[in-house]
Parts: sequence; C-alpha cells; structure tokens
Amino acid sequence: MATLVGMLILALALPAWAGITFVGLVRARRGEGLPRPSRPRRSAARKAAWIAGLAYLTGGALHLYGLSYMPFLFPEDACWFNAGMKVHPDSSGALPVSLVCRGTEVVPWWVNPGLLVLAVTAVTATVTSVVLALRRPVGGR
Repeated sequence: MATLVGMLILALALPAWAGITFVGLVRARRGEGLPRPSRPRRSAARKAAWIAGLAYLTGGALHLYGLSYMPFLFPEDACWFNAGMKVHPDSSGALPVSLVCRGTEVVPWWVNPGLLVLAVTAVTATVTSVVLALRRPVGGR
C-alpha cells in the first residue's frame, strides 16, 4: 500500500508541481508577474471562529485522554493499569476528570487545568466571532 501511494505521488503530484512551478517562472521572466491570489482576506470574525473550533477540538481530545483513565467495564483494572494497585477505585469522575486509588490521584495534574483553559478560550472566541460578525456592515466583506 505504501508503495502504491509513493508511486501515485511520483506519477501525479511531482509532475504537476513541476509544471506549475515552470509556468510561474516563465510568467515572471516575461514580466507578467505572478498571479494575484483570488481568495479574499479572512475577516477577524472568521479568525476567531477558527480559533474557537480548534479550541473545541483540542479540548475534546484532551477530555478523551483524561477519560482513558476511567474505570468502565472492570473497575479494579483501572487502578491496576494506571497506578499498579489491584484495588477498586476510591472515587472517579468525568468532570473534573478524576480517578483516586488508595488516596492517590491517578489522572495527571495538568488535565483539568488544560480543560479549563481550552473551555474558556473556546467560549470567548465563539462570543467574539459572533459579535464581530454581527457588527460588520451589511455591504462589507
């Protein structure tokens, strides 16, 4: 499979890239210059929306990582795999992410503060994006 992907890259992507580069160099020599980018500049509202989306995605991934410490089917195995103790957990919770085995917190200390920072960033960026989108003039881009 890796060989097939490599062959596709060599057969399709590299000649296309070389052709595009050659055409650009020929235009630059003739004095026509390089073509202007056709995409409009991103507005501040769109940038804030991208930041919010990235914060939501990263926060979800971090929460899934924290939940990987939780006991689901076999509670005694959660302490065994994560702390090396064959006991039932004293307590566990999904928000804040917590797993306590014999009085010791097993989930890394940075998971819950990271979730808090990402949640605040996501909500702030979402509100900022909505406010900037609503304040934009009707005729503007």
